[in-house]
Amino acid sequence: MAPHAEADVGSADGHGHSRNGNGSASSRSGHADLFVVQSPNVTYTDNEIASKYTYRTTSVTQDANGKYVATPKELVYNFKVDRKVPKVGMMLVGWGGNNGTTVTAGILANRRGLVWDTREGSRAANYYGSVIMGSTMKLGTDPISMKEVNIPFHDVLPMVHPNDLVIGGWDISGMNLADAMDRAAVLEPTLKAQVKKDMAQMVPLPSIYYPDFIAANQEDRADNVIPGSKASMAHVEKIRQDIRDFKQRNGLGKVIVQWTANTERYADIIPGVNNTADNLLKAIEQGHEEVSPSTVFAVACILEGAPFINGSPQNTFVPGAIELAERHSAFIGGDDFKSGQTKMKSALVDFLINAGIKLTSIASYNHLGNNDGKNLSSQKQFRSKEISKSNVVDDMVEANSVLYKKGEHPDHTVVIKYLPAVGDNKRALDEYYAEIFLGGHQTISIFNVCEDSLLASPLIIDLVLVTEMMTRIQWKLSDDNEVDGPAEYKGFHSVLSILSYMLKAPLTPPGTPVVNALAKQRGALTNIFRACVGLEPESDMTLEHKLF
Repeated sequence: MAPHAEADVGSADGHGHSRNGNGSASSRSGHADLFVVQSPNVTYTDNEIASKYTYRTTSVTQDANGKYVATPKELVYNFKVDRKVPKVGMMLVGWGGNNGTTVTAGILANRRGLVWDTREGSRAANYYGSVIMGSTMKLGTDPISMKEVNIPFHDVLPMVHPNDLVIGGWDISGMNLADAMDRAAVLEPTLKAQVKKDMAQMVPLPSIYYPDFIAANQEDRADNVIPGSKASMAHVEKIRQDIRDFKQRNGLGKVIVQWTANTERYADIIPGVNNTADNLLKAIEQGHEEVSPSTVFAVACILEGAPFINGSPQNTFVPGAIELAERHSAFIGGDDFKSGQTKMKSALVDFLINAGIKLTSIASYNHLGNNDGKNLSSQKQFRSKEISKSNVVDDMVEANSVLYKKGEHPDHTVVIKYLPAVGDNKRALDEYYAEIFLGGHQTISIFNVCEDSLLASPLIIDLVLVTEMMTRIQWKLSDDNEVDGPAEYKGFHSVLSILSYMLKAPLTPPGTPVVNALAKQRGALTNIFRACVGLEPESDMTLEHKLF
């Protein structure tokens, strides 16, 4: 490949399919259904799945006496899913980093069905850690055996297979991906040897570098940068052109861009600068110092119509960026990959509070030795991470007025230290201190060793697959409703809150609540997919086993 090449890790075999390590096939041109829904509310054509879905919820008001009044509500929606799976490109900002090199090598290994030796025996390529590729969804119950029928999550809707992705991207370091993979020190040497030839031909495109936004200790990497140290429309246009060139060169139907680069400092929200779409565009034109590289990438993607996902904790999506995305009906999602310690925290806190146990303090300590840790050793960049890791319990606390008075909140502290010796094997220590029955206490201590990039890489894949899927789903309110709705089909809101399961600090549409509870996030993802094929939400009532 030429310099600044991309990886067509999804090139087809002789039958127009690509194969994973288990030999299963996926097709870009269509989707072989694993199941069909037999219902008058669901119709199938060669091009689409159309469904009518009744959404049931409860509206709660408060009367003059302070008594709650709960009223069941029903709305009927029409969903339409495009069944044709396009050829998709994934462009990563920070392609030469730990996450970028690991996910690229992983997709190559899966496509080629690689097996390699380790000290613990042979290992084969897989997609463990991916919700979409590694988990299942309950389809229903077999009426004879009364057993649940579960299917791979990937087969609920016609989705892109990660083996088919074409990968490219940008990096401030011009190192080819084989050398960058060695620098990351994440993968086994026996695996690296099998993908090294291909990855040596992959070289990131030059990226933008504004020294004020990342730690000074990253300066020695910045040898592959677009000229200019502040935001400019020239940078926006260069990124847009890179996306267009990548798309055309590889014959792609869609390109999805994801920020996998270093954590930036928080940008100040300044009226007249980044608080509206027009102000933000003007600030970029004027080279304002509070416009970050990630926001410039986001603006370029919004204007180009390429979905953009922020995998780091900084406030990429300033109010002006969100307004711009809404104006252009462009998809955005963020923030910060939720892979290890924070995912455990959001599950455990949800469990404790739902069990009626009053959590009073959380102390989280991390030490890691990869380049992310090096960058986070700078206080301004650490502050971005501290915010994203600290807010994950807020909605769960606010939902329980029995345990917590208004304004009451558990003490919560987060510490991150850079220890080069541990490399990508991050150590996460957490102590949860809780109040229990009759003034007693419970303390839970967790020591979690997270192979950071091996946990984050499947999330990068999930975010791309789900985002692409959302570009092929449209909806409208059915004529069966008593209320007026959009007469024409339209897409989901620009802010893809459905991605929350994979992100620490979920971005939601303005004015809507943030949900951090892991089970609720997974339930939303599952049930939206079910609605698209006309199936009711998953129910754990199992009345068929209880009523005779």
